[in-house]
Amino acid sequence: MSAEGTGAGWPGTIHLGEPHGGGISTRLNWLRAGVLGANDGIVSTAGLVVGVAGATIATGPVLTAGVAGVAAGAVSMALGEYVSVSSQRDSERALLAKERTELERFPEQELDELTAMYVAKGLTAGTARLVAEELTAKDAFAAHADIELRIDPDSLTNPWHAAAASAIAFTIGSLLPLIAILLPPPDARVPVTFAVVLLTLAVTGAVSARLGSARVGRAMVRLVAGGALAMAVTFAIGQLVGATVL
Repeated sequence: MSAEGTGAGWPGTIHLGEPHGGGISTRLNWLRAGVLGANDGIVSTAGLVVGVAGATIATGPVLTAGVAGVAAGAVSMALGEYVSVSSQRDSERALLAKERTELERFPEQELDELTAMYVAKGLTAGTARLVAEELTAKDAFAAHADIELRIDPDSLTNPWHAAAASAIAFTIGSLLPLIAILLPPPDARVPVTFAVVLLTLAVTGAVSARLGSARVGRAMVRLVAGGALAMAVTFAIGQLVGATVL
């Protein structure tokens, strides 16, 4: 149990709780990002193939548009995630470098700062000083990175891993509407795809809500309504454009 929850505690119990909770939080964030990436793949690909199916009953154009959409979306998601995580990692490295320099130049001031932070978390001044001194003696840099920056220097997010995870999640999500639009006969393609996609969005909405401790019903309604609207709009555009061009 951490001192943050009790108002006081032994020095060891304050610091040891953080990495465990942080690890769980990191895993949940990755899982949540994967669910959201899959949802993105489901909705964007479903909208694309349903739109093309609204313009033509031929299988070739639907397959071509679907595969191209999956490839383009996966690359776009991976690139966006790589850039975003790289920027975040650069910022974290800059903050860590700044903190290391301050520890080298102003060790006493940094010790006072660490003490003040533990006082702000609810410890008495004497206990906070003891905690700060013991953590500083063990690893001052790690102590400041944890309490001040909330960064684990040994667990910075890898942008390549983030990019790969995003692309994989998007691709997996995209395969469902692509398969659903291709397997049924032409007359049943759109209704089957609507049903499969909306059911899947309801399930992933429930999962993402559980992960985020949010209201399941509201998350499901948002995703299902958004997916239905996207497919309805693209289908209508496909029929309009298809009738005009063809």
